[in-house]
Amino acid sequence: MSTRVGTKGQVVIEKPIRDELGVEPGWIAVQRIVGGDRVEVRFYPAEHDRSLRGALAGQIERSIPPDRFDQARQDAWAAVAKHRMTGEQ
Repeated sequence: MSTRVGTKGQVVIEKPIRDELGVEPGWIAVQRIVGGDRVEVRFYPAEHDRSLRGALAGQIERSIPPDRFDQARQDAWAAVAKHRMTGEQ
């Protein structure tokens, strides 16, 4: 499939692709250049009143049990503060 770029730089994501990915109107499209000659587009659901638990599960490198989250957050803030103050990792 191919699509012509419109006068405002808009490109239509073809319906079969939107359907396969489950993309719906109002979703957020995040774009980035990949390899210098390609564009990657990731789609995220728009705001809603449902839980987002697990929405980014495929994007995280590690998981923290709920009972350790507060401590992990404090540790992360401390690491960032230390890095900013001393340049150490």
